[in-house]
Order: sequence, then structure tokens, then C-alpha cells
Amino acid sequence: MSNKRALLGLLVAVAVLGIIWWASGDTEPEPASAGNDSVSGLPVVQLSTLPPEAAETVALIDAGGPFPYPEQDGSRFGNFEGLLPGEIDGYYREYTVPTPDSDDRGARRIIAGEQDELYWTEDHYSSFERIAR
Repeated sequence: MSNKRALLGLLVAVAVLGIIWWASGDTEPEPASAGNDSVSGLPVVQLSTLPPEAAETVALIDAGGPFPYPEQDGSRFGNFEGLLPGEIDGYYREYTVPTPDSDDRGARRIIAGEQDELYWTEDHYSSFERIAR
């Protein structure tokens, strides 16, 4: 009888642990604005919450252009501020996000990494957020 109780206790413990493990899994994505990117540690922002010009720039990046500033867009971004994850030189490229009513390129940029990760800055590299699509 004690063997049956021990086996039943073990089965109950395994079932409880299985339920806890299953319940702790992400059953639906967490809103991106609710946390930080696990790789970069940067805040995460949904592309849909950024200005519409950001989504237009991402579409151009995905299509390979043409870009509004062809001499600058797609150029190497050096990450001299050290705010993005450290990568080899040339890993990141920068793209202008037009600012309505601005006489120049403005401060808004999207930085793209070689693994298709995207970062948003609206203050010309003083801060970044990882873009979730």
C-alpha cells in the first residue's frame, strides 16, 4: 500500500509541476511596450505605435529602396554611442525617417542590423528602442 501512495504522490507532483511549467509559458505575446528586449536590454516599441513615416521607412528597407536620402540612407552606422548591442564594424545600417515640416533630415532614424533587427531613435542616437513588428 505504501508503494501505491508513493507512486500516487510522485504522479501528483509531476502533474503539478507540468501544470506550473505549462502555465508559465507565453500563451500570447506580451505587448512590446511592456518590457525590454532580451538581447539588447532596450525598451521595445511596436512599429504600429511609431509615426507613420517610420513604417514607410521600414517598408523601403524591406524593399531595398529607393530611399529619400540615397547618399546617407543605407550607410554604415558605427554605434559609437555604444547603446546598441556590440557587433562587428559594418553590422548596422542607418536610414532616415522623414520629419514633417523639417528643412533637413531631422533627428529620426531607423538602424537595421544584419539579422533584420530594427532600432528606432527619435533623438539622433541619444536613445534607442527595439522595433517589434
